[in-house]
Amino acid sequence: MTTESVYAQEFPILEYDPTIPAIIDIDLEQDRHPEMPEHCVICFFRDVIEHFLEAGLLTRLHTVKSEMLEHPVYLYQIGDQKVALLHQAVGAPLAVYLLEECIGMGARKFIACGGAGVLDRSIAMGHLLVPTAAVRDEGTSYHYLPPAREVTPSASAVQAIETVLQRHKIDYLLTKTWTTDAIFRETRAKVAMRRAEGCLAVEMEAASMFAVAQFRNVTLGQILYGGDNLDGDEWDGRNWMANWSVRERLIQLAAEACLEL
Repeated sequence: MTTESVYAQEFPILEYDPTIPAIIDIDLEQDRHPEMPEHCVICFFRDVIEHFLEAGLLTRLHTVKSEMLEHPVYLYQIGDQKVALLHQAVGAPLAVYLLEECIGMGARKFIACGGAGVLDRSIAMGHLLVPTAAVRDEGTSYHYLPPAREVTPSASAVQAIETVLQRHKIDYLLTKTWTTDAIFRETRAKVAMRRAEGCLAVEMEAASMFAVAQFRNVTLGQILYGGDNLDGDEWDGRNWMANWSVRERLIQLAAEACLEL
């Protein structure tokens, strides 16, 4: 158990408290699921998950409930091995809740896959991006780590992702990503600022998931694919959610990288 005095700051988001346990917390013993694998893929793609279910590739292991939805955790067979597959939520708070539940169930090694907006129009839709750091422009990570501008994924997870992508001769970019809570507040000035500090992508969950991984001492990395384009006079959606082949392949690559850990 860790206890530490919390001192009032000018802004509440800076009042980090590392105390364990919190009033409501996961229990790494009581919450463990007997069939939960150590390896877990975190995926945002409902369409691909539904396709995998129809093809008989997934077995429902557990259901995490929230006020809005039921969030299934599946078993995904990869050759003679199984990984867990979490259908992740969009937005840092709920994404972290589901990640914490999987940690409580017994998962310790995670690879997340999802899409991201690009901050450089030369990045083709579907091109893969591997975050090496996330700018913490959201709120959730500040409850898991002391205030800082950036947070990094697990180095071993980034290496596993690179190993798999190089094995399959798939081009990718290592980059910082910008994690924000507010889709409708991605202004031109903010985009320019993030570009200047090395961000090529923008999304809503990476910083918070990286922070949880550090706090809980688990391994986590992420693969993103280039989606909509914010580097222009107007936003260009580029029909990014219809990129079926990339989305399906990304889950397979994430599972392979996860099993490298």
